[in-house]
Amino acid sequence: MAFVNPKKKEVQVKIVYYGPGRGGKTTNLEYIYKKFSARIKTEMVTIKTHGDRTLFFDFLPFDIGKVNGYDIKVQLYTVPGQVKYNATRRLVLRGVDGIVFVADSMMVRREKNILSIKNLQADLANYKKSIFKIPIVLQFNKVDLAEQGIPLTPVETLEKDLNSQLKTSAFKASALKGTNVVQTMKKIISMTISTIVKELK
Repeated sequence: MAFVNPKKKEVQVKIVYYGPGRGGKTTNLEYIYKKFSARIKTEMVTIKTHGDRTLFFDFLPFDIGKVNGYDIKVQLYTVPGQVKYNATRRLVLRGVDGIVFVADSMMVRREKNILSIKNLQADLANYKKSIFKIPIVLQFNKVDLAEQGIPLTPVETLEKDLNSQLKTSAFKASALKGTNVVQTMKKIISMTISTIVKELK
């Protein structure tokens, strides 16, 4: 359940970008941070781990208004993708309300995507959360690499690998170019908030 501050009449919603190392999680957040800098009242905090990064900042979503008299504040986080940072990832997932799973569309990364979604399921289970019950959106990132002739995993295969059981929204994206980055974020925010509204009632 999101963190509710009755004094401030504020609900803090935590959304985590999860996925294999170097799949584009950080690039997603950097794009959002640049694009919406006027609405973001905090610095982007970067915690560097060797060869990977964890980022987070508070994001004030627009067009939402108040929910049951509460202001909504969204916190966006990334986790380090590499396997050796299991402990850090688990820590970042504590109290998560919604997840964007950023899959790497490159053919050579197919196994890494599958391993990463299994890790996510296990990490959530640690907090007694089910991957099938938490709001989750998939993003198939790096589709722009096709232009450079880099072999990509077909969307049908990505769907079969990652979404055959989840059956959730999935976006083909390029975090570098910003393609579907905002759409992915808006989708996870709206899914997460509708879940929280049910809980607040």
